[in-house]
Formats: sequence, structure tokens, C-alpha cells
Amino acid sequence: MMTEDQLSRTFAALADPTRRAILSRLTTGAATVGELAAPFAMTFAAVSKHLRVLEHAGLVSRGRDAQYRPATLNARPLAAASRWIGDYARFWTDSVGALDDYLNALQQLGDQPPSDASGHESYEKETPHD
Repeated sequence: MMTEDQLSRTFAALADPTRRAILSRLTTGAATVGELAAPFAMTFAAVSKHLRVLEHAGLVSRGRDAQYRPATLNARPLAAASRWIGDYARFWTDSVGALDDYLNALQQLGDQPPSDASGHESYEKETPHD
């Protein structure tokens, strides 16, 4: 059996827009299942399932204070995911830079006067109009 790595669990948890919204809400502080469920048209049980996925990914921890079990954000796995994505920033910057250079070269070629079949520039002589 293959074990999931932390990064895979993080990205799997982030794949769902409801879970991303829950994480966003938790940036303002701890919240109960009821508070997290309020903006959604779903049951507390459905929100609890989303919280379990977030807990499994290490993105959320749940406290125990009698019946009050607030969920809190743990951003450490998000930082690891951000670093992983950031590793590709140089690749994209280089790729976009190369594309920009190529497009600029094409544009400069388009600004050149046309050449005849021999490769020499051809210019039409202007003739005075009567």
C-alpha cells in the first residue's frame, strides 16, 4: 500500500472549493461546525466531513472544550505547498521571458521591408503622379 505524502494530502484537501472557503473563514479565528456551516447550504454532517479531510491533511486542528470543538487553522502545510509551487516560478518566468523575446523578434521581422525571392529587399520606385 502506498502512503500519501503531506503535499498530496494538502493539494487533495485544497481541491474542493468548500474546503478552501472553510480555510479562508478560519484565517479570522477558531470556529465551530455550526459557524462554519452557516454560509453553506449543507448539513453539519457534510461540513464535518470536510473538516475531517482538512484535519487529515493537517490544515485544521480541532479542540476539545466540553461540547464546543472549535476548528483552528494550521497554515504550516500551506507554506510547504507554497514553497513547492514557488519552485516553478523561475521556470514560468524563464518561459514567459523566452516567449516575449520570440514575439518581439517576430514583430521586428514584421517591421522589415519585404524582400524578393532572391532575399534582397525590394523597394518600389515612387513615380510622380500627373
